[in-house]
Amino acid sequence: MTNTSNTIIKESELTFMPEVDPDDRLNAQQATAEQFNTSIYFSDRLPSGEQGPELSVIPAGLFEMGSTPHEHGHHHQEAPQHYVAIRQPFAIGRYAVTAAQFEAFRQATHWHLRDDLIWSKGNKPVMNIRISDARLFLQWLSDETGETYRLPTEAEWEYATRAGSTTPFHFGNEVSCKEIHFDALSPYQESQKKKWYMPRCFPMPVSIEVGSKPANIWGLHEVHGNVWEYTESPWTNSHINANRDGSADKNNTSSWYVTKGGSWFDGAIHARSAARKRRSFDEMDTNLGFRVLRELG
Repeated sequence: MTNTSNTIIKESELTFMPEVDPDDRLNAQQATAEQFNTSIYFSDRLPSGEQGPELSVIPAGLFEMGSTPHEHGHHHQEAPQHYVAIRQPFAIGRYAVTAAQFEAFRQATHWHLRDDLIWSKGNKPVMNIRISDARLFLQWLSDETGETYRLPTEAEWEYATRAGSTTPFHFGNEVSCKEIHFDALSPYQESQKKKWYMPRCFPMPVSIEVGSKPANIWGLHEVHGNVWEYTESPWTNSHINANRDGSADKNNTSSWYVTKGGSWFDGAIHARSAARKRRSFDEMDTNLGFRVLRELG
C-alpha cells in the first residue's frame, strides 16, 4: 500500500456523516481507499504467507458521540452528546479478532495458554484475554507487517460503528436476534418479546462465529452484541471532558478501560452504539474480546 502524506484533514473540510445519505458515505469510503491505493476491504500479508485480519477503510468525518436522555436505555455515562472530528482516516477490523488468529500469534510468540480457562476456537472471537494480551497481539501484528496496529479509541470505535447513523443501533431504532447476538431474555423494548422472542430468539449463552450477523454500511460485523470489545480509552464517568478529536486522554491514568458493543451475555440495551462499560486492565471474561485498528498513511 502506498503511504500518503498529509492525511490529517482540516475540521472545516470534514463531512458531517449523519447529514449525507448512505450512498455518499459509501462514496467517501471508496474515495479514501483509492487515496491509499487499496480496496475498501483489505488485509496485510504476514511473512508466513497467511493474511492478517480483514480490514475496512473508514473515511474521516464528523459525528455526534454519546446519547441523549430521549434515547431508550440512555445512561448518564453516555452524556453529554457531543461532536467529534475524526480527521485521520483509518482501517478497522471487519470482525472481532478470532481464536484462530490469536492462535497464530500464540504459536509464533509462545504466549502462555492457561489450561484452567475456557477458550474459544476457530472463527469465534478470542476471549479470556487481558488488554495487555490484546496489545501484545497488536504489537506482533505490527512487527510482522511493518504497519501500525493498535486498539481503536472509544470515539473511533463508535464512529466506525455508527457509520453515519444517529439511531441507537446502526440498523435503526429497534433490533432483534436477526441483527445482533445478545441475551434474548432482554430485548431492547419489552414489547418486542411478544413479537419475536420465542422460538426465533431462543437464548444462546455463548458467542457465535464472526460474520454471522449483517454488517453496517462500512462492512463491520457484530459491532452490536456477541462480545464486548476493548478500546484504548481509559474509563471516564461521562463525556464532559472528552477530547473532541477522538483521541484517548493520555493524562488519564485510570486502570479501567472503556469497552463497547455489548455481548451474548447482556441485554440489547447494552449493545447500543453509545453504550459503554468499564473493565479493569487485568480483567478476563468469556464475553470480552477486541477488534484491531490499522493506521493509514
